[in-house]
Amino acid sequence: MDYPSKILAKAVDEISGLPGIGKKSALRLALHLLKQPESQAIALGDALKKLVTDIQYCKECHNFSDFEVCKICASAKRNTEQLCIVEDIRDVMALENTGKYTGKYLVLGGKISPMEGIGPNQLNISAIEKKLGNTEIKELIFALSATMEGDTTAYYIYKKFKNSGVKFSTIARGISVGDELEYADEISLGRSIQNRVPYNERE
Repeated sequence: MDYPSKILAKAVDEISGLPGIGKKSALRLALHLLKQPESQAIALGDALKKLVTDIQYCKECHNFSDFEVCKICASAKRNTEQLCIVEDIRDVMALENTGKYTGKYLVLGGKISPMEGIGPNQLNISAIEKKLGNTEIKELIFALSATMEGDTTAYYIYKKFKNSGVKFSTIARGISVGDELEYADEISLGRSIQNRVPYNERE
């Protein structure tokens, strides 16, 4: 596609690099920004810059945070005896939206997937051992996707820490097999976390 401006072409190239956005959609967005007040485009640029320069990973749970420790880990109202293991930061957001879970989290940063070259060492599994040694955790809750990779990850963690003295549970299978946690509706997800079952007794 020929552009009347190299500046416009560069903007379209950058926008089209985002997931799910093609060249035509990128051009439409760029032209939309040009029609808005200059302050709006500048505000968007500033927000994106801060997104990549100022956002942090919580040192306790690896969730996104504006500070060294996220608001969930810093809250005195959370149940410190429960640690919910999730794959992704979006899963924390999904579970928080249910309003049914009041414990702490640990974000693995993915799931074990040999096909994609992701092994245990690429995940935040070592952080679980640190937490078990330094905190009063009594229950590890697996809130992982109902996929082969999610089940493999849960089993690996269970085998590694099964002699630690903590209780293991997993969210109830109100989530369809093969589904990603973040796409589950809030009611089903809320029921799953409330009706979790012992991990080592599931079928």
